[in-house]
Amino acid sequence: MASLQFGFVIPQGWSYDFSPSDKELQGNDEDSAINQYDYSKNIAEVIDKYSSIDSIYTYDHFLPYYSPDNEKNFLECFTLLSSIAAVTNRVKIGQLVTCNSYRNPALLAKMLSTLDVISNGRAELGIGAGWHEEEYIQYGYNFPPPLTRIEQLDESISVIRSMWTQQRATFIGKHYSVKNVICNPKPIQKPHPVIMIGGEGERYLLKVVAKHADRYNHPCGSIQVLKRKISIIKELCTSTGRNFKDIEFSLLASCLVRETEEELKKVITFRKKKIHGIQQIQAAESISLVGTPEHISRVLNKYVDLGLTHFVLDLVGLDQSTIKLVDSKIIKKL
Repeated sequence: MASLQFGFVIPQGWSYDFSPSDKELQGNDEDSAINQYDYSKNIAEVIDKYSSIDSIYTYDHFLPYYSPDNEKNFLECFTLLSSIAAVTNRVKIGQLVTCNSYRNPALLAKMLSTLDVISNGRAELGIGAGWHEEEYIQYGYNFPPPLTRIEQLDESISVIRSMWTQQRATFIGKHYSVKNVICNPKPIQKPHPVIMIGGEGERYLLKVVAKHADRYNHPCGSIQVLKRKISIIKELCTSTGRNFKDIEFSLLASCLVRETEEELKKVITFRKKKIHGIQQIQAAESISLVGTPEHISRVLNKYVDLGLTHFVLDLVGLDQSTIKLVDSKIIKKL
């Protein structure tokens, strides 16, 4: 089995993740946005320099998820990642997950290729079919049916991979076409950066996973759900002749961890007053990732036994002390 890899979602505005104790980080004005970015950047630098955490991720969305309070600042995914790539040296850098609908695949191939150069070979492509209808409507994108979005995802990955690996690429599809297209510079990583496909759908999405993915990421799935998904992907690989072992499996999960039960109760009590905070905790509770380091380790080990090798944690109240706690008492002991 591949060695275990851990990634953290850095503060971005998605789920009440800027420091709740600092009022400067909770506003919507320009000064607050600058302070919020500085906070996010500092967290990334701490992860890179002072931990064994393998990767940093941001969400590819335009609005904070948790309604109705979704008018708060939210930093754009690729702009933020590009800046983080320039101030880090070790960690991988990826997206959870790029919404295929938001960018032409040829443009996305070029963006990731450039990000891989900026980061000296540390970029990953996380990509999915898209789902956040409110964003589509607000930002003027069409929101086609799920099957259409997954067909588009399938074609996009074909375009992107060909542009990364061929001097000139041509692809003629139902939804996308490129002709004799040049993508220079090529990514530093060979044959190309990791392609991680994220999502929950079974009927159509997993066929794209079995066809294209280097890694499959499931958002907040239980042991039972992941077991079923992995079984389906294995069957699809067998039927298409792909080596099932070429696909890695990962989990994106909200997580609340503290040293003691008393600390956990304080956090939960505080966050119950904040709609963003309590919803994130509820997501963590749904797969039993609220607890002490010992409890979190026991739960993660069950996923490891299932065959998962990658975990991306969206930690409640992420700060330097939380980074140290998870790194020393969970990651280094698994």
